[in-house]
Amino acid sequence: MKWIWTLFDLLFVLCAIALIYVLCSVTADDWDRMFPLGTGTPVRVFIAPGKNGMEIAEAFESADVVPSASDFSRWLHRFRLDRSFKPGIYTIRKGTSWEVARQLQSAVPEKISLTIVPGADIFTIGESFSTSASSLRKTLLKDECFPASLRPLLPVSADSRIAFLLPETYDVPEKPFEAFLKASSELWWARLGASLQDMTSRDLLNRAVAASLIEREAFREKERPIIAGVIENRLRMGMPLQIDATVVYAWKRQGRIIKRVLNKHLEIDSPLNTYKIKGLPPEPICVPSLSSWTAAMKPDANDYLYYVLKKNGEHIFSKNYSEHLRNIRSIRKQTE
Repeated sequence: MKWIWTLFDLLFVLCAIALIYVLCSVTADDWDRMFPLGTGTPVRVFIAPGKNGMEIAEAFESADVVPSASDFSRWLHRFRLDRSFKPGIYTIRKGTSWEVARQLQSAVPEKISLTIVPGADIFTIGESFSTSASSLRKTLLKDECFPASLRPLLPVSADSRIAFLLPETYDVPEKPFEAFLKASSELWWARLGASLQDMTSRDLLNRAVAASLIEREAFREKERPIIAGVIENRLRMGMPLQIDATVVYAWKRQGRIIKRVLNKHLEIDSPLNTYKIKGLPPEPICVPSLSSWTAAMKPDANDYLYYVLKKNGEHIFSKNYSEHLRNIRSIRKQTE
């Protein structure tokens, strides 16, 4: 009998060793497959960019995925998820705070990439989002889509607010314009906010308008500050800016696309027409690039009042009208 109990003990020990070996060889993924984390139908939870750990936890609590935001935030911190959390739409099953945090360790958010190019306007941006300009205007009027520090300086016009989007490619969590707008305006503030000290909302709008004109007029980076100087000089002397891009945009606002500006096009009755109206247009005509904003903030100190475009994309600048006419004739001879 003593021998039999000894054999039983040996078998028990061998089974225990085998069980320990099996348990040690099972990975976290194996456990997840054998015992799925959470229960019920997966829930989609949207996490916007720039959220901290508690805000992320509150979003999951609001979606009824976890029972307690405070408890869930502690698990996010323990797994170090709060430090590397990526914005997006997460599809997660409801469960305990630990179960949801474990799901998030391997979860990949849904995203799309959207690009805003320098010189885009309210219409081309709308095309990118497959929506109307009027719908985008409604979203642009939501102050909460812009950084809190920028809101006191924001213009009231939706079309003016597009100037405060920085051209770039953004990975955003979802198609609606809000996520893209927040990411783009926050980057604009990060790059340019420090240069706005003591600037009024009117001053900022004027700089935005000037930057948009520079964007549409300059094809070479080195010419942007020079063209900014020309604009400053004309404004100081009370001369009309006579910028073709404003005429093109004025016609576009009326539903007509102009490829080449002719004399007949200069007669359009619009506050955007800088051939008829002195001073800056009332709103930006496009989204300026960072370099156009920089040029508008710090125009080149020069005496130029005119410029004409060469075939290679460069401009010839002149200080008076007679010199400007000579430059025009010279360029025409080169193209004949």
